[in-house]
Amino acid sequence: MNLLDRLNQDMKEAMKNKEKEKLSVIRMVKSSLQNEQIKFGRDLTEDDQLTVLNRELKQRKDSLQEFEKANREDLVEKLRNEISILEHYMPEQLSEDELLAIVNETIAEVGASSKADMGKVMGAIMPKVKGKADGGLVNRLVQQQLS
Repeated sequence: MNLLDRLNQDMKEAMKNKEKEKLSVIRMVKSSLQNEQIKFGRDLTEDDQLTVLNRELKQRKDSLQEFEKANREDLVEKLRNEISILEHYMPEQLSEDELLAIVNETIAEVGASSKADMGKVMGAIMPKVKGKADGGLVNRLVQQQLS
């Protein structure tokens, strides 16, 4: 079942169960997907859908950090709930060990030897782990391996 079908099905369930927050998040994601579809003028591929989901998740994580700094506990809890709902639609995340293996393999592929090759490695690795790993974690692991 593709993402849009899952969202529609979960939206109906959320309506039946009167889960307002879940319904709101699903509607926002569907809206973002539809806007992206209009922008491209074609149906979205699975990769495009994943990009939109990643963007939505990243926006919320960034906002969460800001609200935590500002001690806005009311908004922090709301965002944590939204993040957990969004993570439900993301592919299974890679463990740090799996990610480290991919990082080492990619470093060998591109022939990187120092931090100056960081951009080359990141450019090669991100398409491999798209949606399956946090970019910050990937960046940190690559830096560790190159130093």
